[in-house]
Amino acid sequence: MPELPEVETVRRGLEPAMVGARFTKVDQRRADLRFPFPPRFPARLAGARVEALSRRAKYLVADLSTGESLIMHLGMTGRFTVEHAHGVITPGEFHYAPGTMPLHDHVVFDFDTGARVTYNDVRRFGYMDLVPSTGLAACKHFAGLGIEPLGNALSGETLAALFRGKIAPLKAALLDQRLIAGLGNIYVCEALHRAGLHPEAPAGIVATRTGRPRASAHRLAQEIRAVLNEAVAAGGSTLRDFAHADGSLGYFQHGFKVYDREGEPCAAPGCSGIVERIVQSGRSTFYCARCQPR
Repeated sequence: MPELPEVETVRRGLEPAMVGARFTKVDQRRADLRFPFPPRFPARLAGARVEALSRRAKYLVADLSTGESLIMHLGMTGRFTVEHAHGVITPGEFHYAPGTMPLHDHVVFDFDTGARVTYNDVRRFGYMDLVPSTGLAACKHFAGLGIEPLGNALSGETLAALFRGKIAPLKAALLDQRLIAGLGNIYVCEALHRAGLHPEAPAGIVATRTGRPRASAHRLAQEIRAVLNEAVAAGGSTLRDFAHADGSLGYFQHGFKVYDREGEPCAAPGCSGIVERIVQSGRSTFYCARCQPR
């Protein structure tokens, strides 16, 4: 599933084409994706101007002039293609490319600027919804979501407060969207490796008994920010140039230290360890036992 950096890269790729533009036509080609489209979906969008395009966790949110917000989730294989006078791009970089056969073009947005944005989704696990912009944080999609890992709220103190006394594995706690919203399997593996923390260690190890952050809490918060920011920068580095007709983007996965590298040498400088793989809650976890001792 696309993770936060991929979704942020998609947002940055869509923003120039969508923000400030009005929907002139919406071609909805099926009744549902993962869930049914909202009633009168094309009619409610027609004529609306996109005031802003933001991201909450792994959701894209377009604030509309009509007082509603268009919420979009990519699911596992959702992709957007932007066509305009400068060429064609497919914003977003994914570790596992799903392909974009025209058969799976399910929604087409046309704008008064001449731009066309097409949503393609092979497995149809993505979805779209329209909700009132007022009270957006309390809508069914966002209610109960935790803090943003790239926001000012993430710190060693915050991690200590969230994880104090928890015996759940550290990786599981980081993936709990009720605590931190938007972290996914790939970048949690990378951040834990950088911070030198074992994925199976109890989450509470980052806090003292009194709830004060240990050095590991500060280190982990720093590495979470670093790995996400580096991934966003790599994924978005070519989006300034709309002349790239093939949609080629930066590949942060070329810099993975542990993810999907089972049996390969650890990439940390001076480490002679080998990357190992375990399964936690049905997901693959990659780590180096030398860099991340239990």
